[in-house]
Amino acid sequence: MLSTDAQQTAALLPFRELVDALRMACAEYARGEILCPERLALPLAGGVLLSMPASAPDLAAHKLVTVCAGNPARGLPSILGTVSAIDPQTGQVRLSLDAPTVTARRTAAVSMLGIELLHGPPREVALIGTGAQARGHALALQALFPAVKVWVVGRRAEATTAFCDELGAAFSPVASVPDSADTVITATSSKTPIYTAPAQAGRLVVAVGAFTPDAAEIAPDTVRQSRIYTDDPTGARHEAGDLIGAGVDWPQVHALAEAIQNPPPSGPILLKTVGCAAWDLAACRVALAQAKA
Repeated sequence: MLSTDAQQTAALLPFRELVDALRMACAEYARGEILCPERLALPLAGGVLLSMPASAPDLAAHKLVTVCAGNPARGLPSILGTVSAIDPQTGQVRLSLDAPTVTARRTAAVSMLGIELLHGPPREVALIGTGAQARGHALALQALFPAVKVWVVGRRAEATTAFCDELGAAFSPVASVPDSADTVITATSSKTPIYTAPAQAGRLVVAVGAFTPDAAEIAPDTVRQSRIYTDDPTGARHEAGDLIGAGVDWPQVHALAEAIQNPPPSGPILLKTVGCAAWDLAACRVALAQAKA
């Protein structure tokens, strides 16, 4: 078994290969070829233990993580854990990856897949947030759309400027989403909407941060005005607070997999991602191939 740290895990998950693997896994999951039950959450004294398995004929994957909000005060990351790539025939663990790194990179890669399927290469992106998920999305944008201009909207001006300075000239801090942005990505921990602009034709909104039913980054009116896609329709019914709070008509919420064969009609589009273990399995496929190479 090969065990990797965060830096090694990132090196095994290049974004182009990851997006391509997610495109395939997205279709497989929609056809029922990847089995992916809902995540199991077990309370801990200091947080929660999350178990997320998935299996396919060629590979199984299991993410086991802890989320402990008090860890930063102890000098520890709030999220710790591993993703295991498992041989489905023998049950042997073939590869162990750093779970926070896998989550950040495959989450950003799902967003990039959504941009490719629902919008096409963006000219200007407004990235709301400066945390780990925002950084993952910034790196993915750099890798896949090197000509894009990225406007970064953060809560604190100093942190936003530092975030942009680290990433390079394509990233600029702004106080609010510019009208010229054709793509908006929200990657925050906010419990209440931080994007309230009316839905616009030609603008794709990708909502990433909220993953509990009581949290929402996107205003309900914006949600209801948009054609809605989600990476995991089953998980979204329980976790997508943006959609739950807006009272969406669930039969009108489209799986991202639909867009692989049927590009969306023109008009405002919202992609709400909640993540699932099938995407971790796709990441394990990429990491195994890279490690072998």
